[in-house]
Amino acid sequence: MTFFSKLRFDEVKLLATIKDIADLAGVSKTTVSRVLNFDPNLAVSDETRKRIFEAAEELEYTRHKRSKIIEKKKIAIIQWRSERDELDDVYFLSLRMCAEKALLEKGYEVVRFFIQDDIRLDDTIIGIISIGFCSLEKRGELATLTENIVFLGTGSSIEYYDSVELNFEQAVSSVIEFFYEAGHRSIGFIGTLDKEENIGRDVRGTAFEKYMRQKEIYNSKYEFLGEWDGWNVESGYEMMSHAIKELKDELPTAFFVSNDPLAVGALRALQEAGVSVPERVSLMGFNDSSIAKHVYPTLSSVRIHTELMGETAVELLLERIQREREVGKKVIIATDLSLRGSTGNFTGTNQ
Repeated sequence: MTFFSKLRFDEVKLLATIKDIADLAGVSKTTVSRVLNFDPNLAVSDETRKRIFEAAEELEYTRHKRSKIIEKKKIAIIQWRSERDELDDVYFLSLRMCAEKALLEKGYEVVRFFIQDDIRLDDTIIGIISIGFCSLEKRGELATLTENIVFLGTGSSIEYYDSVELNFEQAVSSVIEFFYEAGHRSIGFIGTLDKEENIGRDVRGTAFEKYMRQKEIYNSKYEFLGEWDGWNVESGYEMMSHAIKELKDELPTAFFVSNDPLAVGALRALQEAGVSVPERVSLMGFNDSSIAKHVYPTLSSVRIHTELMGETAVELLLERIQREREVGKKVIIATDLSLRGSTGNFTGTNQ
C-alpha cells in the first residue's frame, strides 16, 4: 500500500451542496456561498451565519432518530468559547453539535453553557463534557461540581481526567509526508502561539518543526505565528500577506496552515497578490470543516472526525457514570487527509 492509498480524495463530490444548506438554513444559495467563503463585504447577522454553519455541519453527518428523553438525566456541555467564536472556528461548533447529537440519541437532555455564562449545576445534571481549552484553574472548579467530567478537544495534555484528543503528531507527519512525496522542499507554516503560555508555537507548530527537521528541510524563516486567539480568516490573511511581502521570490511552494479559517484567509491573500494556487503555492488546512469544500479552489485539509470524537466523549462519560470508574482514560483519535484543489493533482492510488 502506498502512502497515498491512505488518503481521502474529495475533489468533486460534496456531502452537502450549497442548495442543501440553503434549504435547511432558510436562506438563499448566494448568502450561503458568501458566508462559507467568509466574504468580508457581506452584511449578515450572526444569527444567520450561525444557522448556515449549523446547517452545513449537520448535513455532514448521517442523521439519527433521537431516543426518548430520560427524566432527570441531564448532561452539561461547556463550550469554552462564545457563540460568536464558534462562527470564526467552526471546528468547535462541530464538536459541540456532535456531542449534543450523541447525547440526544441516548435520551439525555443537554444543558449548554458558553464561556461567558455563569456555570451552575443542579442535582439533575449528572456529568459534564468540557469542549476546548480549559485552564488548570477551571478544571479544578469543574471538579468541585462533579467527578463525571470528560474533556474534549482541549489541544493540550489533560492528566487524571477522561479526555478525547487528536493525534496531532500523526496528523502533522502525514501533511509533511504528503508534501515531501509531491516534491516540495520549501514548506511554510502558518499558526498561532500556544494558549497555555502565549509564547512559542502550539502543538501543530512544534510537530511541524520536528518532522521538517527529520526530512532535513526545516527553515525557521518560513514560519509565521499570530496571537493565540487569532484562529480566524483575518489573521490568516495578515500572516500570508506578510509572508508574501517578506519572502518575495523565496515564498515556499507549499504551506501547512493550523486551521481552515486561517487557510481561507491565506488563500485570499495569495489570490489578491496574484500567486496561483496550487500551481505556485500548495495549501493544506486543518480540521476539514464544512467551509473547506465551498471555497475556490477547494481546500485540502487534515480531516478530523468530530462525529467520532463527540460520540467517544459521550461513551467515556456514560461509562464513568454507570461503572463508577475512578481512573482517568484518554482516547486519541487519528486523522486523515482530504485532498482537493488547493494541493492540485497527484499520482497515487486511493481506496
